[in-house]
Amino acid sequence: ILLMASYEIFRDDLERALPFACAVEMLHTYSLIHDDLPAMDDDDFRRGKPASHKKFGEATAILAGDALLTEAFGLMAKAGYELGLGSAALAAMSELGRAAGLGGLISGQEADLESEGRPYAEKDLEYISKLKTGSLIRAAVVMGGILAEATESDLTALSGFGEKIGLAFQIVDDMLDFQGGDGKEKGSDARKKKATYAALLGLKGSEERAQRLSEEGLSYLEIFSGRTEILREIARYLVARKG
Repeated sequence: ILLMASYEIFRDDLERALPFACAVEMLHTYSLIHDDLPAMDDDDFRRGKPASHKKFGEATAILAGDALLTEAFGLMAKAGYELGLGSAALAAMSELGRAAGLGGLISGQEADLESEGRPYAEKDLEYISKLKTGSLIRAAVVMGGILAEATESDLTALSGFGEKIGLAFQIVDDMLDFQGGDGKEKGSDARKKKATYAALLGLKGSEERAQRLSEEGLSYLEIFSGRTEILREIARYLVARKG
């Protein structure tokens, strides 16, 4: 949705962006399946239902994640060729590759695991959150602009928006884990002694920080003349969601 909403700022032919939006969703789902594994966050539930490894076994969960990751890039390559997107498709694939690899998701997950049970400061939390969560949210927003052949200044604005709401999303996610919302097992992060905003700033402080980040993110959209309402509503929803 983020990718297609940013694409729609510039163009109407959403069918060009749809395969890439699907690829982002496939990659995101892979990350959740692997994130829940016993060797990672060891979560038994996802969105209120048994996690993949609990329902189908660890081996199948690992393979399902591997398949989704691989197929995501295959889908983008196929769409880029068949739709004649040329360098725009390659740039979008590169953006997602960076966000999902050592420059984003993977390094963020490793830092998150290493932080368990250790003292941490807010700068540590921000580093983890920007990489583990924010990188993929930011990439989805920027990819929409890339595929729509937006200007560099447009992409910079989209990147700023994505980075801010990505961090806001993680803060609210920490709050929901603390309170037991959004299909999450209440207090799961605390039991694992994970680094979270809810533990460091408290619920009120976390809520205020998320709200401020959302407003800062929205300010990046002011350069666009219109057609940003979906992105604006998503930013508001990420902060207001209760589960």
